[in-house]
Amino acid sequence: MSGEKLAEFLRSGKDWARMRTSVQGVFVLKLPAYRGSPSRLAIELNPVGEDGSPKKRRGLVLRSQAELDEYRELFQYDKLAKLMELLESVNPKAEEAKRRRGEEVIEI
Repeated sequence: MSGEKLAEFLRSGKDWARMRTSVQGVFVLKLPAYRGSPSRLAIELNPVGEDGSPKKRRGLVLRSQAELDEYRELFQYDKLAKLMELLESVNPKAEEAKRRRGEEVIEI
C-alpha cells in the first residue's frame, strides 16, 4: 500500500470520499473534521457486487486498531450466526442493487 497515495487522498479527497483497495469489500474512507479533530482516514468494510461497487450506502467503519480487534471478537460468537439465520428466516427477501461503474483502486 502506498503511504504517499493515502496522504494525498487525506489532503485532497472530498469528505466522505471512498477509495477502493485491492481487497474487494475493503475501502479507505475520508472522514471530515469533527469537533476540533482534523480530517482522517478510516477503513470501511462493505460487501461489493459483481462490478466491485459497494452494495450498501455505508459499511462498517473502523477508525482504529482497537475497533478492529473489538469487531473481530464479536464476529467469533457462534450465536451471531444462529441469530442471523433466524432473522433471515423471518425477514422478506431483498432485491440486489444495480451495477455501478469502477473507481480508482489502491493496492494493499
